[in-house]
Amino acid sequence: MSVDLHELVAYCDEFLEVGAVSDFSPNGLQVEGRARVQRIVSGVTACQALLDVAVADGADLVLVHHGYFWKGEDPRVVGMKGNRLRTLLKNDLSLLAYHLPLDRHPTVGNNAGLMEVLEVRGAEPFGALGGITIGLGGSLATPLEPTAFLERVGERLETRTLHVAGPQKRIERVAVCSGGAPDLVEEAAAAGYDCYLTGESNERATHMARELGIHFVAAGHHATERAGAGSLGRHLAERFGLEHRFVDIPNPA
Repeated sequence: MSVDLHELVAYCDEFLEVGAVSDFSPNGLQVEGRARVQRIVSGVTACQALLDVAVADGADLVLVHHGYFWKGEDPRVVGMKGNRLRTLLKNDLSLLAYHLPLDRHPTVGNNAGLMEVLEVRGAEPFGALGGITIGLGGSLATPLEPTAFLERVGERLETRTLHVAGPQKRIERVAVCSGGAPDLVEEAAAAGYDCYLTGESNERATHMARELGIHFVAAGHHATERAGAGSLGRHLAERFGLEHRFVDIPNPA
């Protein structure tokens, strides 16, 4: 089976509530390829390696969390950007990208995926960005010692963690916000969470966590954002009868 490209894009835009979010890059169709879509390759970032896999697979559309045309980015189509766009255009491949809307979606989003894999129950809104909630919070079914929680994070996300220890001997209430959102540690502490998990840290987050009395975990930008694109791809494949493959291009950051 196949679906009209613009029908698929319109469905995704509505499903992910694109209009509700002010973002740092355009959400939705970024590069237009062939008119109908039968095969989707999804991944975290529209890097050259992912595009090469999509071409080899005979995909019609590449679905990612990190696309192109970020605010402040050099607009010239040269070098690496030129190579990537040339690959898409030469092969009539569409690029579909969703950033913050895919982080925040309650079922296929990156944060929903983190909650599921880490067994954090509940779905309390958390993490305001421009008046829109991006992250989620909840509770572990069984409180864990910090070491045990870190082992769970490392094993299930296949990542290394940076941990700033809080005073709590057990971790029960956990807030998550995928990617690069270290400063939300302050909001997590104010809301009474025992632990805040995100992808990246920065210099001030360590001091903030120590002074606010909360465990802070940075588990990797890529590792915390693996779930969304694959989940959305599987959803689209089921809904429209399409072929889908999620490809994880390893990234330790």
